[in-house]
Amino acid sequence: MQPRFWSPVFILLLQHRASLGFFVHELPHLSHAPEASFKATKSTDDIDLAGPLVGFAFTAEGQSPLAVSNANKQVNAKKMEETMSQLVLGAEEFLAILAIVFESIFPWTVTPADIVACCDDLDGLEQTLGKSDLTFKETFMSLRRRALEFRRYLLLAKLQRKDYEAYVATASFLSPSRIPRMELPNVQDIPYAQDQENASFSLVEENGIQLVADCELDDMKYKDSILDILLLQIFRKLVTQHTGGVTSDKDGIEGLLEQGRTFMLQKGQTPEAQHQMVYNTLKDLMTPVLPPFYRVFMSGIVPNLNSPWDGKQMGPWFYAPFLTSFVTPTFFGFLVGPSRPNRRRDGALGGLVVEKCKFLQESGCKGLCLHQCKLPAQQFFAEELGLPLTVTPNFVTQECQWSFGEEPLPPSKDPSFPEGCLTGCSSRKLLTATLAPGEASKIDLCN
Repeated sequence: MQPRFWSPVFILLLQHRASLGFFVHELPHLSHAPEASFKATKSTDDIDLAGPLVGFAFTAEGQSPLAVSNANKQVNAKKMEETMSQLVLGAEEFLAILAIVFESIFPWTVTPADIVACCDDLDGLEQTLGKSDLTFKETFMSLRRRALEFRRYLLLAKLQRKDYEAYVATASFLSPSRIPRMELPNVQDIPYAQDQENASFSLVEENGIQLVADCELDDMKYKDSILDILLLQIFRKLVTQHTGGVTSDKDGIEGLLEQGRTFMLQKGQTPEAQHQMVYNTLKDLMTPVLPPFYRVFMSGIVPNLNSPWDGKQMGPWFYAPFLTSFVTPTFFGFLVGPSRPNRRRDGALGGLVVEKCKFLQESGCKGLCLHQCKLPAQQFFAEELGLPLTVTPNFVTQECQWSFGEEPLPPSKDPSFPEGCLTGCSSRKLLTATLAPGEASKIDLCN
């Protein structure tokens, strides 16, 4: 058999198969080597058919390809070791964060000392991870901070349920210096400042009359959404309808408050008439659809089905307070301003705190707060929706705690609700101007 024309080439390749194997194996490593260490040429001067590499000659400055390959392997091994070290450190930190969360959800006991220790861990977080070699140090630091804040909140909530007085003492001691006020489960009995004696009001005397001191905090600037503006316009039209035509030329919340003040100061006016006016307005605002839906699916009231159970209440269902506190901020912001869900006084879910009540701030009137907000809102939720509600305004901060599912106390028996008007109440000043001298002490708009 005559040898084919490519037989010499085939024999040459067989002779250099070992070198070709090295070339194929090491080419990926050589291709990533620094340009300063290697150079490849196709010059005929570099071609050596007897050499290990046919067609290419790879040289290193003072090193053979095999030595460079070994050096690359060492570099890669070191990088792999560093990567594995980072993975181990990251896994350890992640497990530590999971342990914090687990201990937060299932704490066997809780004491004020546990909460202080959690605050210490948060304060020392920079020292704990600040000198770490973690690649994603900032990410892990943020995760650990959130886990510790979550733990602190749950510990406070459990202490609140277990011993409310201990919770108030602990929160008053740690806030606002170490715990921001907005991160407390409940703030209704927590002083705004650590040197403040009474959390909800302070009394002053003016011309022999006991009054409630005005809020000294800066006014909040409210940013109404399109929904807020629309709901306020509808609400004002309903107020005009249920007050017999009382209106105002002023815009926004100021116009609504003028309508309410005019109605309150009408001759022969009664608190009951004001409550009924607001009750009817809220009922119309919620439309004929929402109250029946709420009564069935939230309060557990059996609808009229021609059965022996018609009208009987099986609830409120366990989820009603929480879901109500979650939905309410969206639809009542036009009256009270920004709010957020929190916990009730008993530590249960279903609370809502108004950050700075728009209605109270702009009116400066405790009578409007009591008879055109607090009492009619409580009455509406209990009678129309079947869910108890307690509204607790704070006249020092103008915060307001709404506790869904909590039975309210009468204002006369509520220690957090003082008697007397606010010092700067414009309603009291308007009424005083119409009275004879000496009759100002007989004003009773706020009780």
